[in-house]
Amino acid sequence: MTPKWQQTDHPVHPQALRFTKNIRSIALLGVVTVALAVTACGSDDGGQTAPSGIDADVAELLGPAAPAQGQPVRIGLVTDGESAITDTSVEPAAADATVAYLNEHKAGIAGRPIELVKCETLADPARGTDCGNRMIEENVVAVLLGNSAVSESVWEPLHAAGVPVMIFAASGADLLADTQSTFVLTDANFGVVTLPLRLAEQSGATKVSSVVINVPAALNLVQNVAPPLYEAAGIDFELVAIAPGTADMTPEMQAVIDGGADLVFMIGNDAFCISAMNGLHAVGYEGEISAISQCLTDATREAVPENVLEGTVVSASAPVGLDNSSTRIYGAVVATYGDDIDTSQTLGISMFTTVSAFQTGTEGIVGEVTSESIIDALKAMPELDLPGVEGLRFRCNGNAVPDSPATCVRGGLVTTLDAHGQPAEYEALGVSPIED
Repeated sequence: MTPKWQQTDHPVHPQALRFTKNIRSIALLGVVTVALAVTACGSDDGGQTAPSGIDADVAELLGPAAPAQGQPVRIGLVTDGESAITDTSVEPAAADATVAYLNEHKAGIAGRPIELVKCETLADPARGTDCGNRMIEENVVAVLLGNSAVSESVWEPLHAAGVPVMIFAASGADLLADTQSTFVLTDANFGVVTLPLRLAEQSGATKVSSVVINVPAALNLVQNVAPPLYEAAGIDFELVAIAPGTADMTPEMQAVIDGGADLVFMIGNDAFCISAMNGLHAVGYEGEISAISQCLTDATREAVPENVLEGTVVSASAPVGLDNSSTRIYGAVVATYGDDIDTSQTLGISMFTTVSAFQTGTEGIVGEVTSESIIDALKAMPELDLPGVEGLRFRCNGNAVPDSPATCVRGGLVTTLDAHGQPAEYEALGVSPIED
């Protein structure tokens, strides 16, 4: 039977949250930590010969050679890097592999090779500002921003200087409202706000309780965006903020049941969600469960009963864990140009998406590559497939999500877990043409 959440025309946008190692401060990115099986597909049609040392099927996925030539185009890459509270080290590795692929097979940008200028924030707001200023001093023409806990600190000086920024996911209100030079590849509301609302509408739930880790980045959207949407839909809404590190949430989950919730949505890292799910199990909760995909790791699968995992609906930012066109091309790029990159990390494939989307969106540039010509190209681009996220499309003309003009994507990915906590086939929902 088709799940009720699939039987809707309402748009469901991908949105999930990334947490740092300790309290795991949240940026907007979902992670499903499952092994990525990259299966080579297709066959040599005789028109392409595999380079030395590269499998013919991988070569077919990479496509024919189209090398970039001439003076490099300097593009900034800002990531948090590895520190005591965060580890995004896969992002620059994935970016390097993607750039090598684009320079050899997609003619770089306007026929010129891409050269990355890198800076790490270490999740420190002051260092984030320094990275933004350094990009200006280095005369980069655009900046690609990783999934950062201090994205706004990086963005502010760049925005003031008119340097275009492309980022996979963001939550800052000023950043998302920008109509000038910011381009975001996921929607900030749907995965944490509208997804559970749509699930409630489809199932007939009368009250939704959002169980959220009590850190500001996680609470922002839920506190400010969710209440009026639920009120308009005639569905009761409750925000349950719980401190990081709470091992036993049985009392809080008993209060959720006593309050009449028939759909519980979770925003937190795996340890947080394990406590919440086991708390619901302990008090005999039988309603619906949904969560951001960071809730799901191997630890979750081992610690949570199968009857709780089965049927849980999870938002996703990338279709990791299954063989599809997105994972195959990313796997081919990593196999050919990467160095020991863990393809099960969504941060990696999300960076592949960001770099590839930037290159794809700027293919209309003719002549000099400047910040202004990049902005013009991205705003004028036609609607195109979003690299690395099968089924989604992007267009950066400000109309994908009208109240969030920096957003370039409409629609998103969701999946329902089986009893083993494994994702089923991902569904791209809410995808419709982005108007002129």
